[in-house]
Amino acid sequence: MSHRTTAEVIDRFNRAFVHHEPDLLDDLIGDDCVMEAIQPAPDGARYEGREACLTFWRALADDRTTQFEPEDVVVLGDRATIRWRYRFGDGPADSVRGVNLMHIRDGLIVEALGYSKTGAEIIEVEAHA
Repeated sequence: MSHRTTAEVIDRFNRAFVHHEPDLLDDLIGDDCVMEAIQPAPDGARYEGREACLTFWRALADDRTTQFEPEDVVVLGDRATIRWRYRFGDGPADSVRGVNLMHIRDGLIVEALGYSKTGAEIIEVEAHA
């Protein structure tokens, strides 16, 4: 069992994306981890198990064409909320804001549910098309 606190796990998780260092993720993910990505709308893709979650996050952290910016992090016990902005281009509209709801057990991420502001906008745009 790990002696890392929830705050330490979340700090290292965020650093992996901010600094494009996917290796920081390797020992942060629990075997029974469940992750829900923000896309495709409306429910996002669901990944189950350490390898599936780690593969997704490593690819995201390794993508140097994007930039992840944590805007606010709140840690309460074994839970954390990460409010973030994800940039995928240089223009003012080339980003999305969202939040991850995280659950840590024994120093490992066991749940990460991602939500973004894009879901409603995509539905609204599709409805008017």
